[in-house]
Amino acid sequence: MLTAMLGRTANNVYWMARYVERAENLARLLASTYHMSLLPAAGSSDTSQWEAPLSLAGDRADFLKRYSEITPGTVLAYMALDPENSSSIRSCLRLARENARATRPELTTEVWEGINQTYLEMESMSYSKMVDQGFREFFDWVKERSHLFRGAVYGTMRRGHAFTFSRLGTFIERADNTARFLALKWELLAPSGRPLAAEDYYRWGALLRAFSAFKAYREVYSGIIEPRRVAELLVLRRDMPRSLFACSAETVDILRNLRSEAACTRVAEQIHERLQRNRIDGILRSGLPRFLNGFVVRNNELHGMIGQEFMLVL
Repeated sequence: MLTAMLGRTANNVYWMARYVERAENLARLLASTYHMSLLPAAGSSDTSQWEAPLSLAGDRADFLKRYSEITPGTVLAYMALDPENSSSIRSCLRLARENARATRPELTTEVWEGINQTYLEMESMSYSKMVDQGFREFFDWVKERSHLFRGAVYGTMRRGHAFTFSRLGTFIERADNTARFLALKWELLAPSGRPLAAEDYYRWGALLRAFSAFKAYREVYSGIIEPRRVAELLVLRRDMPRSLFACSAETVDILRNLRSEAACTRVAEQIHERLQRNRIDGILRSGLPRFLNGFVVRNNELHGMIGQEFMLVL
């Protein structure tokens, strides 16, 4: 009985954290796409960059069933507010709240009230309200609520199972999103043999800002933006909190403390060791999207093994 209770608690808080993190990362993706679409070079008829978010975090076939064409407005409505899209920001926050409610006794008042208030405010949001408020302001609000959630978890919860699995869900989700997001944007922005133009620097800067990494890039490299260095920062830098290296290091630390001999812990260590062994030039020679897609596959395998080990998922 104790194991079953632990499994349910672990599952609920793990997914609560994953859904909050997913909502934040989706807001980052949409904000980045929106800002890049404002460049004159992008062109008002260019829909390719708005197809990218659908490919990454949405269901393109489902979208095309219900919307007549791909435009900034239809993509934003579908991916931010559509309750029938299970991957929308609205759906992620609703699912986070459902998981929080299912494990309410394990959460502090601050954590529960923060998630509940976020859900209620999101439910009152409409597309016209989002337009009036401003897209940037809406995306900033989503990110702010995610930051408040993590702050409440870290600042008010006892360091027990609920706290531990909340952190684990955050880092598994963040690693997945960083890898998918960077692979997508790299294919759109990667150099094609020509010198970078002024608008290219703006786009790479927008990508860094989407990861809250622009200031970190300036501190680490103190020069003009170079795609190689952007990739290194977001994949291999251990002091960059949204990098794959940092997320995998946190995951290994959590799993070792939970059950060091578990199969999922060994897989997490293997993922992290591969990042430790690699250098960015070798990754770029073999193809960054290929490397990132491989990481996503392994990270999903790890997620499944965590479910089997701790959450009674068969």
